[in-house]
Amino acid sequence: MRNLLYIVLFVAALLSSAAPPPHAAAGTTSVSEGDRRKAQYIYLEAQSLKQRGEADAFYDLLRHAHFLDPSNTAISYYYGYCLATMENTSRAAIERGLALMKEYVDENPGSQYEVTFYSDANMVLGRHDEATGVLRRLATLNNSRTETLARLARAYSQSKQHERAIAILDTIEMRQGKSTEITSQKAGEYFELNDTIGALHEVRSLLMTAPRNVAYNLMMSSAFDAFGMNDSTFHYLQRAQQLEPDNGITYLSMARYYHERGDTARFDEQVYHALTNPNLDVDDKIDVLATYTGTLLRQGDSTQRVDNLFKVLLSQHPHEVKIHGLYSEYLAARKDYRGAAEQLQYALDIEPSNIESWKRIVVAYILNDDYDKAIEMGQRALEYNPDDMELYSYLGPSYYQIKEYDKSIEVYRKALAVAPADDRETRSSLTGGLGDVYQARGDSARAVACYEEALTLDPSNTSVMNNYAYYLSNSGGDLARAERMAAIAVKENPENGTFLDTYAWVFFRKGEYVMALLYMKKAIECTDEVNWEELGHYGDILWFNDEHEAAVQQWQLALDMKPDDELLQRKVNNKQYYEK
Repeated sequence: MRNLLYIVLFVAALLSSAAPPPHAAAGTTSVSEGDRRKAQYIYLEAQSLKQRGEADAFYDLLRHAHFLDPSNTAISYYYGYCLATMENTSRAAIERGLALMKEYVDENPGSQYEVTFYSDANMVLGRHDEATGVLRRLATLNNSRTETLARLARAYSQSKQHERAIAILDTIEMRQGKSTEITSQKAGEYFELNDTIGALHEVRSLLMTAPRNVAYNLMMSSAFDAFGMNDSTFHYLQRAQQLEPDNGITYLSMARYYHERGDTARFDEQVYHALTNPNLDVDDKIDVLATYTGTLLRQGDSTQRVDNLFKVLLSQHPHEVKIHGLYSEYLAARKDYRGAAEQLQYALDIEPSNIESWKRIVVAYILNDDYDKAIEMGQRALEYNPDDMELYSYLGPSYYQIKEYDKSIEVYRKALAVAPADDRETRSSLTGGLGDVYQARGDSARAVACYEEALTLDPSNTSVMNNYAYYLSNSGGDLARAERMAAIAVKENPENGTFLDTYAWVFFRKGEYVMALLYMKKAIECTDEVNWEELGHYGDILWFNDEHEAAVQQWQLALDMKPDDELLQRKVNNKQYYEK
């Protein structure tokens, strides 16, 4: 872009002996005709670059054009535009930019695009008088353009001049006639003024033009609802349903009414009518079902109500990917990961190239501890997206879980090959995962090298800190460093049960059994599903705090989960601690 600037300036210099421009702004006697010509040429070239999206070159050329001819207000406007809209620009630069833009706007008050953008910029900075002032002038000069009046009404509304906004909206309404959009805006202005009568009058006047219009009745209901008038709200909702019994929007509106008032039974009834209504758009049905499922999940409701509604909806729209996707999200939230994967499989059968569905089905199988299936799905997904780093990041841990360490290492290396060189966080996580694999394979030197590299890439990676600390605590490594890393991980993630377990285990290895027990108890409290290894740790820590009976109980719970673990068998059978 810098080279392009030099070329344009060179060409402009050749124009200095050409004929003078057809018109120059007043007060330009200090600018030579040659500089005006150069500036005009550079300005035109800058506009061409702007159309091609070359913002840096656009700014460079405008800055030079303005330097050559500061009297050209068109150049000043767009140079000011650049100053005001650049990333990380200062308040002073914005102020200067607006001042330059104002020069052009004052000379060209009827210029639609430039005036409206200048007005918007002033509104953002809170200069409401300037913003509305230039729009008023523009509306006067371009009297036939209703969109200018609409913009002026919005500007008045944003600056809390609601009476003026209403007056402008009245003018628009006289020109265009009544509409739901204008009526809604006017009612909103009256609402801001706490003028109940005015707001209701506006909506009622629209309804009177077509009393049997369902949309107008629903708007009337919403207006009463805004002012807490429940009886009238319900009356117009009911009237809308009576007018068009097959209109799904009326059931949706009624469902919201009951939902806001906590009437679960009637809410269910209206939702069912909305979802089974063939005239309601499928996207609206999905929105209804998303709200409904979210409500039941928050209430902890695990009944079949939602499942039945999904089945009804899928019978109507069996090939709608969004419905299968929403159903999978609902099932996953209920921790039915196999069911979630099944719905995602249906979605993929319909739309096999949808990479997000592939990723979600891999995750669903991982959460279901079905790593073989997760790997199968991940490998199939790579056929569509062979360089997708996220897929590799799922496959690496999956191979690790089934102890296919060589394949896990291969996958991690592929992920690192496609990971952006400047994405240090991602590369840190992948390198740390590779370290976990080397650790499990017994390659200590490579494990340590990976952990060190991962922390060099991202010194704040608490997951790597946790895993490295756990490795050091089990390998007889630097326990002081292990404690420091575990402490940082817990400080940043105080409710993470895995991190708390590591911290407790480091204290145990250091012989600080009271501290170990303190953090182990907290780890158990913060973990939804405690695994056998954590229960084993808990038992060991309890034993060294002289709580032998409780220790054996925890070992037994761990053995129930991992019945083939010989060390746990010895501890439970002999009621004695044994070193790993």
